[in-house]
Amino acid sequence: MAQCASMGWNPQQYLKFRGERLRPAHDLLARVTLEAPGHIVDLGCGTGAVTALLSARWPDARIVGVDNSKPMLERARIALPDVAWELDNLADWTPAAPVDLLVSNAALHWLDDHATLFPRLLSHLRPGGVLAVQMPAQYDAPSHQIGYDLAESTLWHDRLQGLVRRRPILEAHEYYSLLRPQVSSLDLWFTEYVQALTGDNPVAEFAKGSFVGAWLSALSADEARDFEVDYQERIASAYPACSDGVTLFPFRRFFLVAQR
Repeated sequence: MAQCASMGWNPQQYLKFRGERLRPAHDLLARVTLEAPGHIVDLGCGTGAVTALLSARWPDARIVGVDNSKPMLERARIALPDVAWELDNLADWTPAAPVDLLVSNAALHWLDDHATLFPRLLSHLRPGGVLAVQMPAQYDAPSHQIGYDLAESTLWHDRLQGLVRRRPILEAHEYYSLLRPQVSSLDLWFTEYVQALTGDNPVAEFAKGSFVGAWLSALSADEARDFEVDYQERIASAYPACSDGVTLFPFRRFFLVAQR
């Protein structure tokens, strides 16, 4: 599958759940112990929410935000005009100079061939530099399985063929085997966030800001409406609201912090 550069991204939809999407970044950066990195890159920076955290923690660093979505970068530039923003294909990106801290929050799962990608990212670090990555590990949950099954059904298979990725990341032991011989330390962990969401069918709205929204952008307006209605109905049954109207949405994420 081609990476998400070929798909449309809606910053407004993505930011509807800004707090839930940003919380894992806080947890990721809490495990980064570098005191004064001089050159930081936010790979897959989106609207710049994580970039802002980096800028606040290390105000003297040269920070670069890289993304392949022009609408996302336009929002980022408005929020943080002092950051260097780059529109680039994440799979092919190469820094102009070695990096002290390379951060990627919820982006690299869109790219294929992690066995090649992750060692290459490590090679961009200075000695002692850190690669800090967070990726959704939600592919076995109903939110994603329902979407996969619908996209691969007879009705949608021809239109969405090639866009469904049922196993977007490797297993933890595979990342360990791949990276541990090349680094001085490697920290791997999973966290499942039980997100308390409000609103009408919020799990469907959450997914629309991510993988489902990417599929919808590949369909015509009428097709997208029909697909979304079907997905919404199935998701509402899988994630019913509690008696107080809150919908609990467990969401699992994978974290990796490697230091050269």
